[in-house]
Amino acid sequence: MRAFFKSFLYAFAGIYDFFRNHRNGQFHLAAAIVATAMGIFFRITPYEWVAVLLCIMLVTALEAMNSAIEYLTDLVSPNYHPLAGKVKDMAAGAVLMAAVGAAVVGVIIFGPYLTNYF
Repeated sequence: MRAFFKSFLYAFAGIYDFFRNHRNGQFHLAAAIVATAMGIFFRITPYEWVAVLLCIMLVTALEAMNSAIEYLTDLVSPNYHPLAGKVKDMAAGAVLMAAVGAAVVGVIIFGPYLTNYF
């Protein structure tokens, strides 16, 4: 049981590293704060909250995974290798796809609220 709880400490250490040392992690955290503030301000519906929170978690988790893949790739291939570059590019592409999808969801959810507000 002790090892189980210790695994949470390692996970929190990874989360801390991600938000402290990775510019993209900080950007996604800021975007999550803005989206959450807008959700509170506009009093979005519970279903809209589900969509917003799923988008936030998906993009943030993929960005953290991308950072982990970059760490690992740099470890196993410290010199340039075309396959290492493809690995990094593909992981970054996965984040981009999720971020674009999240932006579309954001426009669908917040667009009408913003239109009515202004």
